[in-house]
Amino acid sequence: MIARQGFAKRLATAPQCLIGTWLKTPALEPVEILADAGFDFIVIDQEHAPLTFEFAYAATVVAQGAGLSVVVRVPDRSGSHLQRLLDAGVDGILVPRVTSAEEARAAAAQMLFSPRGDRGMGMTSRAGRWGALGRAEYLRFGDEEVMRAVQLEERAAIEAVEEILAVDGLNGVFLGMGDLQLSSGLPESDPDIQKLVERFLAAADARGVPAGTAVGNARQAQAAAARGFRYVMVSNDTSLLSSAAATTVADVRQRLAEGASDAL
Repeated sequence: MIARQGFAKRLATAPQCLIGTWLKTPALEPVEILADAGFDFIVIDQEHAPLTFEFAYAATVVAQGAGLSVVVRVPDRSGSHLQRLLDAGVDGILVPRVTSAEEARAAAAQMLFSPRGDRGMGMTSRAGRWGALGRAEYLRFGDEEVMRAVQLEERAAIEAVEEILAVDGLNGVFLGMGDLQLSSGLPESDPDIQKLVERFLAAADARGVPAGTAVGNARQAQAAAARGFRYVMVSNDTSLLSSAAATTVADVRQRLAEGASDAL
């Protein structure tokens, strides 16, 4: 049996910010490509991509086998997907659009075993190594090493961040900057938005809860890490492919044009 480290513990012991990316393509080949590229983790995006549970299960197996930690952003905050994904052995869950401590508490409870929460015991699932893991270790790993994170992306949620992060069992938090700008009607550069970000980071630091966010490029990832974010999603599989393809085509066309010009 191969021992592995859950994402919550990996975050707690990492010497620097962990770098991941979103997985939006319903195919396993990008998972291997992202692992070979050197990412620390992937986030399987069931909220904004047409990814089924069956695909998430297969992608989790492939990713973990390739050395990646796997976080799944579930489609919504209803909780209907949590049990099966946890049984599938994912390293973390990201619950989107959480706006209050009550919603955070309901989400966390479904990801914690009794008596702290309501997660059902499924020792014969993949999370329990098909029954071979042992009851005590199965329960310990689920409560101590799986990341249980909520995504805050509205102004009201950030303004309640201290209360939200006081919820028992939360060991990760994520700032959704895109929707924060949308809900507030303010650009990221606005001082009011930046004050909210600082409040978010200060609350996470005070509670010892690793904070994450998403960025578009390496420069933004560096800036996020410098501000105190402990895990950052950089771009996504489809955007990386699009950017590489566009850059390659532009380069080839330019070189062909230069060659034709030299031949005149």
